[in-house]
Amino acid sequence: MTTVDDRPAAPAAAPRRRPHPMLALLRNSWRQLTSMRTALVLLFLLAVAAIPGSVLPQRGVNPEQVDRYFRDHPELAPQLDRIGGFEVFGSVWFSAIYLLLFTSLVGCILPRMRDHVRALRSRPPAAPKRLERLPQHAVLEAPAAADPAAIAAVLRRRRWRVEVRGNEVSAEKGYLKETGNLLFHTSLVAVLLGVALGSWYGWHGNRLLVAGEENSFCNTRQQYSEASLGPRVDSGALPRFCLTLDDFDARFLPSGQPESYRATVTVDELTGPTRQAAFSVNSPLRLGSANVYLLGHGYAPILRYTDRYGRSQTSAVPFLTTGDANLTSEGLAPFPDANVDPVTGKRDPTQQVAFEGLYLPTAPEAPPFVSSRFPTERNPAVVLVAYRGNLGMDAGIPGSIYQLDQRQVSNGKLKQVGDAKLGVGEKWTLDDGSTLEFLGTKPYITLSVRHDPGQTLMLVACVVLLAGLMASLFARRRRVWFRVVPADPGSGSPTSGSSLVLAGGLPRTEHPGFADEFAQLIAAVRGDGRTREGAE
Repeated sequence: MTTVDDRPAAPAAAPRRRPHPMLALLRNSWRQLTSMRTALVLLFLLAVAAIPGSVLPQRGVNPEQVDRYFRDHPELAPQLDRIGGFEVFGSVWFSAIYLLLFTSLVGCILPRMRDHVRALRSRPPAAPKRLERLPQHAVLEAPAAADPAAIAAVLRRRRWRVEVRGNEVSAEKGYLKETGNLLFHTSLVAVLLGVALGSWYGWHGNRLLVAGEENSFCNTRQQYSEASLGPRVDSGALPRFCLTLDDFDARFLPSGQPESYRATVTVDELTGPTRQAAFSVNSPLRLGSANVYLLGHGYAPILRYTDRYGRSQTSAVPFLTTGDANLTSEGLAPFPDANVDPVTGKRDPTQQVAFEGLYLPTAPEAPPFVSSRFPTERNPAVVLVAYRGNLGMDAGIPGSIYQLDQRQVSNGKLKQVGDAKLGVGEKWTLDDGSTLEFLGTKPYITLSVRHDPGQTLMLVACVVLLAGLMASLFARRRRVWFRVVPADPGSGSPTSGSSLVLAGGLPRTEHPGFADEFAQLIAAVRGDGRTREGAE
């Protein structure tokens, strides 16, 4: 027999609305970016990306080393320069990594900080029903311990967060672990902010400064050998000061290893009298918002050339060190205005003169004269090759002031006319009757003048980062509960008819020392009573 169900049909469920594909993609991408796993991957990538900055010379630190790298690796260097290998920390790809890391860390920190604040404001949870099932548990029989207020007082003295609920006491400790985690990640964000602040509002410049008033240097962008200003920095707003190198003292151990470097300069800040100041490698000179760092040093041979007409010119051009520990240096002393006809006053461009070669602070007693024996000037000498012809300086083509234009040599416009080794005071007579005399040397130093408004923030952030890391590594979350219950009359306890205190403890994370801490806590709560521990 067939029956008819005349009950009204249930309304059909509304179809589930599917999210917009683009919104779903953005939401999932944001979740992936702000996950802790992605932040760790980006942090690892940032560390890997910083390796080229420590392996390759950087223009912002040592432009001379960059130029030497181009000379030593003429094919590889342009390829590395094209991808920012010599300006790693200002490259697009490095900036992209730390901006992604910054975004990821902020997305990780904000939800965790909100949850942590909620946890700090919340009360410790209520005790579980069966305390004997917890990893650590005990039963206290002392009547004096059967007071929840007294138990809470003992826990508070030991810096536990305590909550009393009737005959139960809940306590929690170890929030410093999550606080340390948040401090660690927030400090990473602060470090990235410091890097960005220094990149936007910082500036730096490098300058090679030879001793003597005629070589004074003023803090303008035009007088730097290499300078980099942040996009928010106006070159006219650089602090005003001038420096003159008075003396440089370099001391070395008998083995040739450096012992100390100290530069003495005259400072003119244009707003008062001049003053003398000294600084060294680890103690920069501070001038207002700028710091002057000592990067390197060397020698500038003083060469006096007298042309065939009897007109003398003196050059004190720095010779750059070749990289050996004994300061063997190489350089070029050009005289493009030599051999000007005194009658017509015209300069013959085919009679320009240049001397290229080595400077040895301590030359060996016998050939070959290719390297110095010690970094200080014990037996100074220059080993030079003379060239005469067109130096190519009038063509308007950029070139190095420390090297001869080899194109002029290869096309025959510049010819070698002799070579010689000269000690201090010695004179060399060339084939046309002109002479070259080695008069001595002047010291020079390589300076880096910098202003980084983010360095204080980065210093504080690094200190907080280490403190947060220590807290996150050594702090442990744990909870304990105490419940006061009447004693069982049939238990045979001498305190039957009074109360018992059931205790239990649970570490939130792996904590090998929790058992000892729990035992000490029980002993403090128990006083002189006895404890029955373990399974009962």
